[in-house]
Amino acid sequence: MRTLVLILSLLSGPALAAATEPSRLTQAAREQVGVTVIYDPAYVALEFPGGDVPRDRGVCTDVVIRALRDGWGIDLQLAVNRDMTADFAAYPALWGLSRPDRNIDHRRVPNLQALLARVGAALPLEEGPTAWLPGDIVTWTLPGGLPHIGIVSDRRTLDGTPLILHNIGAGAREEDILFAYPITGHYRLGAPEIARLRALGA
Repeated sequence: MRTLVLILSLLSGPALAAATEPSRLTQAAREQVGVTVIYDPAYVALEFPGGDVPRDRGVCTDVVIRALRDGWGIDLQLAVNRDMTADFAAYPALWGLSRPDRNIDHRRVPNLQALLARVGAALPLEEGPTAWLPGDIVTWTLPGGLPHIGIVSDRRTLDGTPLILHNIGAGAREEDILFAYPITGHYRLGAPEIARLRALGA
């Protein structure tokens, strides 16, 4: 017990947040497996803030949205909307919009990439399994140019490759797909980045 108290006393403030928060994120993502069983990209009018489609369905971004909301109390719907409202031109102009749409903006991978970069979470793209830590967020380009996003698990394959918590078309799954597609983004949320997200979406 004294050893545990000593460790916790050393891991205080930002250090404690950085050490414990990724596990909360991965656990919140894993709890969606077997609950979200349908891939459904339909546009839906959502409540605001805190809006969500029914938990039995969703897309890849919904895994990240729900993990941050359940694990850390961060509402990406609110965070993206606030940040886009403050600087709409900083976000990709891919959908012909002239103003934010709080029903869908946070459910689009390029917008989450922009937000994560703007809070300082972007990392250089590096090859190899050791570059990836539990709770990291990764984006890919799938065949046909489709963007995809997932969360790095705390579980690994026998060769050391981290599994990914994501929804690629059959509901939330934990799978060995990290290096299956071209990687376009690597993001890590330490204490400063978490604080910036909480300021926007809590």
